Amino acid sequence: MTETGSTSGAPVSETPASTATALPEVDGHQSALDGVRALAAFGVLLFHVSIETGAALREGFTGGLLARGEVGVPIFFALSGLLLYRPWAQALLGGRKDPDTQRYLWKRFFRIMPCYWLVVAVALLLWGEAHRTDPWTWGEMLLLIHNYDIEHWWFGLGPKGLGQMWSLSVEVAFYLTLPIIAALVRAYAGRGAPAVAVRARRALIALAVVGALSYVYTIFEFHPDYRPWMNIWLPRSWTFFVPGMMLAVITVWAREEDGWARRLSRAVSSSAGTLWLIAVLAYVIASTPVTGARFVGIDGMWTGLFEQALYTTVAFCLIAPSAMQTEGRVKLLLGNRVMSYLGRISYGVFLWQFVVLYLWYAFTGQKTWTGDLLLNFAAVAGITVVIAHFSHKYVEEPARRLVRYVTPRPQPIPEPATAA
Repeated sequence: MTETGSTSGAPVSETPASTATALPEVDGHQSALDGVRALAAFGVLLFHVSIETGAALREGFTGGLLARGEVGVPIFFALSGLLLYRPWAQALLGGRKDPDTQRYLWKRFFRIMPCYWLVVAVALLLWGEAHRTDPWTWGEMLLLIHNYDIEHWWFGLGPKGLGQMWSLSVEVAFYLTLPIIAALVRAYAGRGAPAVAVRARRALIALAVVGALSYVYTIFEFHPDYRPWMNIWLPRSWTFFVPGMMLAVITVWAREEDGWARRLSRAVSSSAGTLWLIAVLAYVIASTPVTGARFVGIDGMWTGLFEQALYTTVAFCLIAPSAMQTEGRVKLLLGNRVMSYLGRISYGVFLWQFVVLYLWYAFTGQKTWTGDLLLNFAAVAGITVVIAHFSHKYVEEPARRLVRYVTPRPQPIPEPATAA
């Protein structure tokens, strides 16, 4: 939900000038990915407003579409996999040292926690009468470990105004375990110091196994008895993070050498419309009863498995063209100034949306499950954007710069010497 482009500074293999612009970007900021992040953020916001107004509760096709707006969360997860694993993929395929874990963790901390803590404080002060003086609640929420308090939060997902933070808890669990997963992938893919293509294929196989474990985990949720609280723990979401991680491997591989990955990147880059159509169709299918009843969690093992597979398809097909295309219609549609700006403030949109939604309903005197969807969405989205703008400018960005005080800046990696 909060990632920026890789800043590892790791060099990639030299490519002819005539083909360099056709290769996917693997360093720096990619504005098209900002656009994807914006779509996911406002899709989730629309989902929450549609629940509050009752529009997503109504029978029919439109209600079903609105009820599956939660797919924005898997899209965020896939973006995290792509952007955060990419420096490890560069190190693996380039035969270089892995990124510094300490600096990586500090960057994640300053990117996530300060603004999140502000929202927690606001929500608990506004609506947390039952928890305001409870140190345990404050500790769980501030440390993002409330997902694991089965007796207290698993059904309500947290105090009022903080219901969406279950997904941020999953994100943080991924952040903490990513260096371990990356080390295991490298241990398998790099053994024997094989060629770049072999390392890349092994990495893709290892990541596919991690993704497959999500489905094993879902089956385990239902045997011997159904344990619904396991739905909001990290292993179930590996299937969403892994497509982004695999895209990181493929894009870096395409930069490193000519071959299958480069051809695939060009094919995906030129097939954005087809992939987006597949994403739309997968979303429509997910809006039918094949993924179970609405708003009751997962009501069966098979519906849970179908939901995982369809949401994974949506996330991959939406992100892949933006990850692999540097110019053209994708960048024009998703990387323009408006979409890029909305993507940059999307973390604030995610954090503040329930606070704004509940305050708006209190101000207008509306009751839960009533109200006009479009009017309420326009008002809540507009106010949320304003607050997100200021929290990004005065909280998120200053906090991110604090990393310089706790860890030294990485030294540039020298270019390899060439033979005389």
